[in-house]
Amino acid sequence: MNRAPAAPLDTVADLMALLADCHDAWDMPDRSGDPVDILDHDRQCAELLRRDHPADAELQVAGLVHDIGHKLVPGDDAGHGEHGAAAVRGLLGERVARLVELHVVAKRYLAAVDSAHAAALSESSRRTLVAQGGPMTAAEIAAFEHDPDFAAAIALRRADDAGKVVGLTVRPLDSWLPVIERVAAAR
Repeated sequence: MNRAPAAPLDTVADLMALLADCHDAWDMPDRSGDPVDILDHDRQCAELLRRDHPADAELQVAGLVHDIGHKLVPGDDAGHGEHGAAAVRGLLGERVARLVELHVVAKRYLAAVDSAHAAALSESSRRTLVAQGGPMTAAEIAAFEHDPDFAAAIALRRADDAGKVVGLTVRPLDSWLPVIERVAAAR
């Protein structure tokens, strides 16, 4: 399902409003996907990245926005990384956009090289992996391992897989505003 991308976000206020709209919005329209809504999931991912990569604000912000493509173009799981990346590229910069896009690529990588990771994928993640291209081929693995954002993309993917805890208390969305503003100002 290749749908037209959403319009780019122009301001931090626009991004904050979109993120707030992700409350009670789900990665799968029929709610068969993640057990938490997009906003809760993205905040959990960002918190994990803040804990594990405290000096990398771009990675943290990528975690916070990585699944907005589900809200922008509902039902296009295979393209949600591309849609999210296109929406934030001008506002948050190329690296954040690439990480948003690469979180799907990293899923394909980990499914190919880490059998324990592949076995631990939720039923929904296994189902969407097929739509996203399935596990990488040997040539794709080699190319991805040479990507300058490889390590950060893997960190984002691992946070993505871990950030699905029902009822987990994380910081409110507005606590991220200064970090987002810094990343936007530095692009």
